[in-house]
Amino acid sequence: MRDVLGQWGRQVYRLRWWLFGLSVLSLAPATTVLALLVLLRSVLLPLKSVIVNLLSISASYGALVWIFQEGHLAQWLHFTPGPIQTATPIIMFCLIFGLSMDYEVLLLSRVREEYERTGDNVLAVGVGLERTGRLITWAGAIMAGVFFAFALADSVIIKAVGIGIGIAVILDATVVRALLVPATMRLMGRWNWWVPAPLAHLCRWERAPDARGYSTGGG
Repeated sequence: MRDVLGQWGRQVYRLRWWLFGLSVLSLAPATTVLALLVLLRSVLLPLKSVIVNLLSISASYGALVWIFQEGHLAQWLHFTPGPIQTATPIIMFCLIFGLSMDYEVLLLSRVREEYERTGDNVLAVGVGLERTGRLITWAGAIMAGVFFAFALADSVIIKAVGIGIGIAVILDATVVRALLVPATMRLMGRWNWWVPAPLAHLCRWERAPDARGYSTGGG
């Protein structure tokens, strides 16, 4: 009877964490999309931002499984391989998503300012990356160094969270922000700044024309 109650208690504990994780997975992207919609006055850029953020998070999860569950680098990091704790991916998601979105806002707000000034999407992306690229890279390097220092801890959970977030920050500040985001914005062209006409009218947003003279407001 005691064993049955103990197993039931563990199942309830896991279920609570998974419910919390599902609420985070739904609430964080939703609030991010709404905030970026107001900041950037764009419908597609907030959605694209959430998608590219999930790429760096997924890569860090893969590294987490490779290192801590399959046991690679176990001798160097001094831990015993085993299943990943339920709370670890949820904690990582919250921290990585917040840090990644911080870099995204820094880059896209500068691009938006340049686009409003010139109306040229290609020029705006180039100038935005030039003005923020070095700042994002060095900020990412500092944050990665801080999180990698968690590998010196005795707790496996702290090791996993620190190394996982450190890997995600490096990927986000280099591959994602320096390559994927500018490339996708270059390919999307004027659709970066598309917003439905009823929404623009409702929010009283001015729809700036692009370099070729057509409106980005849709309709």
